[in-house]
Amino acid sequence: MPNLIFLLEHYGILIVFGIVLVEQLGLPIPAFPILVVAGALSVDGDMNGALVLAAGLAACLISDLTWFRAGRHFGKRILRLLCRISLSPDYCVSQTEDKFKRWGPKALIVSKFVPGFNTIAAPMSGAMGTPASRFFMYAGLGGLLWCGTGILIGVIFHASVEKVLDLLSTMGSTALLILATLLGLFLLYKYLERRRFRQALQVERISIAELLDLIDQGHEPLIVDARSATAQALEPAVPGALFFNGKEPVPALIGLDKDRHIVVYCSCPNDVTAAQVAKLLNEHGFHRARPLHGGLDAWNAVYRSDEPASAGLLNEGLVS
Repeated sequence: MPNLIFLLEHYGILIVFGIVLVEQLGLPIPAFPILVVAGALSVDGDMNGALVLAAGLAACLISDLTWFRAGRHFGKRILRLLCRISLSPDYCVSQTEDKFKRWGPKALIVSKFVPGFNTIAAPMSGAMGTPASRFFMYAGLGGLLWCGTGILIGVIFHASVEKVLDLLSTMGSTALLILATLLGLFLLYKYLERRRFRQALQVERISIAELLDLIDQGHEPLIVDARSATAQALEPAVPGALFFNGKEPVPALIGLDKDRHIVVYCSCPNDVTAAQVAKLLNEHGFHRARPLHGGLDAWNAVYRSDEPASAGLLNEGLVS
């Protein structure tokens, strides 16, 4: 790869902008290393550090504003989409929603340093109704901090980075093969991580048809809402459902017949949170606890909240 340095010196700004943009839009291409390399090259004047920072920041803001507008218009649906296409485990959305609610838009300042959090911070801001001006301010500070940190690391360790670049330049096409192999290994690791996580949550699901059959037959299944508080604020819960606190079974379950049908639902991809809660309930002896296949969307599709009286009978007498 003899033209590596030439490409970085002559097209480095465009390369930085392009890689940061596609990574921030969701593609699994690590962009932070290119900022480090650009910072190292700026020490000897091979690249303009200020332009590198401006290019990286512009790419971050374009991506953040795109996802912000998507979150404003599509709400929870865009969050589920992001988690489906992400190579991170499916809990990336469900475990970070409440963190965002706790810190608010200020979380945007550090979100790019937190895997998973960066995936949902911008669309969550839009879905939660954050004013555009406030979002732009915090997103700008976050992008500036993230890009500036990468460039600064490159400046501090520029000698080591340039040695690596020189080595790659002398290796010809072998260097390209090495870089492609490293990227492939990274993608494989993320894929296997996601696959292992899904396999760990292989529990029997209950379909919405089976749930409605239980209700019609008078079994009075207990409905448990396993969503985050933030998700509950975005979409109404199933009428009569009990909220699960994420750590221990809800107090209403204490003393309940262990043979009682319990149906746990969430609104995350692949029913991940519901499956986690159902497994926990199984460990506490509730062997008929099952996650609802399709979650809240499945319920809403056939049993809308315009029938609250019937749904409220599910948990009648359990909460007082």
